[in-house]
Formats: sequence, structure tokens, C-alpha cells
Amino acid sequence: MSTKPSRMLICIGDIHGYIRKLQRLWSNLQSLIPPSDFNHARIIFLGDYCDRGPDTRKVLDFLISLPSQYPNQSHVFLAGNHDFAFAAFLGALPPPPDARATWAEFAASEDREGWYKGYGYENMHLQGRRWAGNITVTFNAAKGTEYKGSIYDAGTTFESYGLPHGSPDLMKAVPDEHKKFLADLVWIHEEMLGFMPIEPQN
Repeated sequence: MSTKPSRMLICIGDIHGYIRKLQRLWSNLQSLIPPSDFNHARIIFLGDYCDRGPDTRKVLDFLISLPSQYPNQSHVFLAGNHDFAFAAFLGALPPPPDARATWAEFAASEDREGWYKGYGYENMHLQGRRWAGNITVTFNAAKGTEYKGSIYDAGTTFESYGLPHGSPDLMKAVPDEHKKFLADLVWIHEEMLGFMPIEPQN
């Protein structure tokens, strides 16, 4: 007797603002997986929904819509480091007790990374400041690409909300439902894999 998972498990990681790639992936999953399995699957998104690609805003809209569009699926949204930094800049997370204490570890990189010093920075977590900063080095030698605004390549996220990189107006421009989505992301998810027996075929 063989076994199969009691519920299909699908993991999707590192969307990074690429809505068209996400839509194509979703369409391919729907085409390749039997509807009875796909419509009841548990789908775990592994984080890093923002930055780099041009459509962070549309990506978040897509993800937020999934529970209502696919009510029989189960969705888990994990937080990536980019999402944490985005949320920290927006103030979507509780501020650290001592924000300046979070700056100390990377203080030697402040000038190179051009940490954000605009509205609200005094109580902002380090990663929020790095995320919205203006990096002074334009080329990322490790990846062979140009930086997009900051060490996090957050410039495209600002642009997806119609704003230039580093603008404090992003704090108001991001819809409340997007802030809630970011604030509710989970850090750890434990998945218990159960199996159902498959009767042998004659």
C-alpha cells in the first residue's frame, strides 16, 4: 500500500514585485494540478513579495485577494527580510523599544548605504532606514546588477505606489490593507505532513 499527502502542499518563494511571473506561475499550477487538489491545497508563500520587480503594489493586491477567491485553499504568508524592512519603514510594526540600538550593528555602513534620515527616522528600526536609504554605490558587484535606490532595491516599490524612492509620503500612500498584510506576516510556520493510504489498483 502506498501513500499520498492528505492535502497538496505548494511553496512559492521570492516573488519580488513581479506580478506577471506570479500570474503565469499561478495559471500553470491551475493547469497542471487537478482542480480537486488545487482548490483545496495549502499554499505557503515564503516571503520577499516586494522590491526589485516593478509591481509590488499589484503583487500585494493579488496575495490579499486569494483567501476570498479560493476559500477552500489554505494560505500561509511568511515574512521575508524585504517585507520586514518595508513594514518597518511604514510603521506597520510596533517600534523597537530602543530604535537606535538596532542601528549600532551596521553603523559602519551608514554612509555607504545612505540610511534614510527623513520624517520619522528617529524611532525607525534599522532595516526600515536601510530599505528607504539612497545607496551611494550604484553597482551591485555580487549580483552584477545596478542597485535600485537602496541596498534592498526598494526604488521599484516606491514607484509602484507612484512615488520617488525614499519619499516619506509612502507611509500615507500604502493602503491600510497592505499595511495589515505586512504586519500579519508570520515568521515561523511548522507544517505537519499527514498521509492518506492509497489502495492498490487491480
